[in-house]
Amino acid sequence: MLSISLICVGRMRESHYISAFAEYEKRLKPYCKLELSELSEARLPQNPSQAEIDSGLQKESLEIEKSIPSGAFVIALCIEGKQLGSAEFSSLIQKCASTGKSRLCFIIGSSFGLDTRIKKLADLCLSMSEMTFPHHLARVMLAEQIYRGIMINENSKYHK
Repeated sequence: MLSISLICVGRMRESHYISAFAEYEKRLKPYCKLELSELSEARLPQNPSQAEIDSGLQKESLEIEKSIPSGAFVIALCIEGKQLGSAEFSSLIQKCASTGKSRLCFIIGSSFGLDTRIKKLADLCLSMSEMTFPHHLARVMLAEQIYRGIMINENSKYHK
């Protein structure tokens, strides 16, 4: 069975995001083992300097790195990453599963993004869009796209 880890910096607090994510978590249960790790964001001042942001991202990267499952295909979500359509994304999931990488690990950084170190260690940097979304909505959108990708691979009518 496919195993998917989501490593997310920051905790969701808004009930509408929590329930939307829970819905996709429930839908994914029959198809994969989904693990969610919520890591703490580095504490930064109200208007942090670039040096303070960089230092915070470095601290977060240490915790992220510790949380990455051994042998996983690592996908870092970042704005400068590659954009894939849903069909391409489903092919990526299928390819990983069929080539022995039955463990996928998606990383969503804090609102300031991800440290360069994490982007370099990732097998793929993925961008959802050039648009900016609320940080926690990205987690819900990723869960939906994982579900959609699996449904495409299952020849389900979900993806029309």
